[in-house]
Amino acid sequence: MFKKVLVANRGEIALRIIRTLKEMHITSVAVYSDIDRTSPFVYHADEAYSLNGNTSEDTYLNQKKILQIAKTSSAEAIHPGYGFLSENADFANLVRAKGLVFIGPSAEAIRKMGNKTEARKLMQANGVPTVPGTEEAIKNKKKARLVAQEVGYPILIKAAAGGGGKGMRLILDESEFDEGIEGAAREAKAAFGDGSIYIEKFVEEPRHIEFQILADKKGSIIHLGERECSIQRRHQKIIEESPSVVLNADLRKKMGEAAINAARACGYENAGTIEFLVDKYKQFYFLEMNTRLQVEHPVTEMVTGLDLVQKQIEIASGQHLDNEESLNNFWGHAIECRIYAENPEQNFAPSPGKIINLKPADGPGIREDSGVVQNNEISLYYDPMISKLIAWGQSRDKAIDRMLRALQEYEISGIYTTIPFLKSVLQHKQFKEGRFTTQFIDQHSRQLFKEDPILAQIASLAATLSLSDQNKRFIEASQNSKQNKCDQWKHIHRKQNMGNR
Repeated sequence: MFKKVLVANRGEIALRIIRTLKEMHITSVAVYSDIDRTSPFVYHADEAYSLNGNTSEDTYLNQKKILQIAKTSSAEAIHPGYGFLSENADFANLVRAKGLVFIGPSAEAIRKMGNKTEARKLMQANGVPTVPGTEEAIKNKKKARLVAQEVGYPILIKAAAGGGGKGMRLILDESEFDEGIEGAAREAKAAFGDGSIYIEKFVEEPRHIEFQILADKKGSIIHLGERECSIQRRHQKIIEESPSVVLNADLRKKMGEAAINAARACGYENAGTIEFLVDKYKQFYFLEMNTRLQVEHPVTEMVTGLDLVQKQIEIASGQHLDNEESLNNFWGHAIECRIYAENPEQNFAPSPGKIINLKPADGPGIREDSGVVQNNEISLYYDPMISKLIAWGQSRDKAIDRMLRALQEYEISGIYTTIPFLKSVLQHKQFKEGRFTTQFIDQHSRQLFKEDPILAQIASLAATLSLSDQNKRFIEASQNSKQNKCDQWKHIHRKQNMGNR
């Protein structure tokens, strides 16, 4: 087992990993940007090193800096969390070339599953159902039009080189084709440096169902059931739950077997997620594979009792899986709500600023994975997720009731959040009855977007005060840059000493 692991990430996922490392008696090494200097994950790490900068490119995406810190700290392995470098095949290769362990899959598996068109071909060759569409990336608009006519409208245009909803367009009929494909290509080029797209038949009344898999170095692969991720905005998940109400035992068995086949097809190792779409006829299709830990992994942990981060570390260190941990150990129902610093009334626009007051929810069946504390800043430099709130109950109804109670108790001021919107979704009749698809938010937007005028005034005032405070501190920081650098050195030295006690 490793003695020291560097966590190449920030926020709640960095803290989540650090906590497991502590329980496993492994020394944790954090890296942090200037803005994150006072974040909880930095405080809780055994050692912490500054990345000297704020932008993602200067900090959490800077491979050279991270690897240098790994060498300086004598770390044996690097856990990338999710986002940033977690699905970067070049980084995974570089980590191993430096004699370190990358806690995740091989670079080859990341490459195979990272390109959507290549992944589709691989799945088709291994008997995993895929949505009708192109097998090759398309750059020629005329050819794309012919493919769209052959597949039949409505269609989805997707970026071949990435995901997360970037470069995705729903085209209902041919009159929307030109504008849709040009917009998708532009967005894909901006996001991934590659304007190539591919075309899929649009699945009717789709539900987004994903299967958590674990695979060890000896070729043993298990799945830990499904998560329902259909409640999305802009193709990004905001509520996840397990199990899904739409799956029966037979469909769960078939999809679980397909997920294992998908992982075996790419020679997968460590934790990963196979994502599917399920249509109104209960047919399922491979969507993509996420070759990393998922944001929503706590949902699976709550219904299995397993620590997926611990499993990742054990697999990376060479330990074998216990196949009995698969579908035999499920109980209850879990729901996760992602709480973002966003204003739902303004198309989920980010709401940066200082958290003036924060009192998270707790109580029976409630777990919160958070990366912030009171007086922390929510910055425009990074994803605006504040925390993940997870509720467990013996039934789905109980889990929903607990989540609503927890959201009601959750106190936060200084910024807009998605909490009022999340409550609206959970209270909606069709959500409670399990009758929803990935278009749920668009279909019920008038009922879901209800702004609290008092909270809006408080958030607006707090944001104004926070902006003024930021300007004042920016001037002070400019005048005292030498002192700031000295303080950073003292902070690193203190954390190193803590790690050596």
